[in-house]
Amino acid sequence: MITTESDEARDGTMADEDRNVDDGRARPETELPTRIDPTKPSISRVYDYFLGGKDNFAIDRQVGELTLTIAPDAPAAGRANRGFLKRAVHYLATEAGIRQFLDIGSGLPTQGNVHEIAQAAAPDARVVYVDNDPIVLAHGRALLARNGSTTVIQADLRRPEELLSHPDLRALIDFDQPVALLLFAILHHLNDHEEPGGIAARLRAALPDGSYLALSHFHNPGEELPEVSAQAYSAEKLFNEHLGTGRWRTREEILAYFGDFELLEPGLVPVAAWRADPDEPVEQGITYHTFVGGVARKP
Repeated sequence: MITTESDEARDGTMADEDRNVDDGRARPETELPTRIDPTKPSISRVYDYFLGGKDNFAIDRQVGELTLTIAPDAPAAGRANRGFLKRAVHYLATEAGIRQFLDIGSGLPTQGNVHEIAQAAAPDARVVYVDNDPIVLAHGRALLARNGSTTVIQADLRRPEELLSHPDLRALIDFDQPVALLLFAILHHLNDHEEPGGIAARLRAALPDGSYLALSHFHNPGEELPEVSAQAYSAEKLFNEHLGTGRWRTREEILAYFGDFELLEPGLVPVAAWRADPDEPVEQGITYHTFVGGVARKP
């Protein structure tokens, strides 16, 4: 996941004018972070905490515990997102025949990483991980030291041109051949004024025909599920107060990220439900409806 260690809290109200204020986050013209600050929470490390990992600090656990007061099943949402990633990557490497994977906002390594899933199904698969968090880069490079078909680079999603032209990315990814673009749990960490729709469109445009886009995103179902919508609003406010980022968007807003790509069945659904194993129980707590995902193909 894209991370920010900003200590500038932003009001998490639903008003657009509040979302567009200066929140202290790194802007495209600023330098990428180069050091780890254990006094400021990181989204990657909070997510790691929810998944039961050990690569987190006290401040990350504190934010995690605050989140649990609003969404006690938040760890289930993290597991569901990870399960969706595993199923999607396996499908892309097997049935879709994809051999190139670009995972932007990859987050800390955990069980079932993209390269492990893809290369187990297709040993010739190539994977590029992208993140802007120094701790993610350190762990990723250590993990991939002996894997010549996989690399991790430091880049910022908000600078798509720099990201796409990175020499290490270009060394592994051939944009004349189909690519699987993975945007799991990252676009919801872009504020509206950062134009996530425009960034998604630029990334889609770089993909050749036959490529795929898989993404997951925080979701606010609105009047359809008022109790869930209220929880989404509270979670958004908490994230913005303590992490400086986090948007629970509508179904229509999330669908727009796919552009004219063709959504695969079952469409945009809760991440826990995307081609879930019928023999495995699905946890349907309050966050079930607030984390959705889908996979689409560029015709």
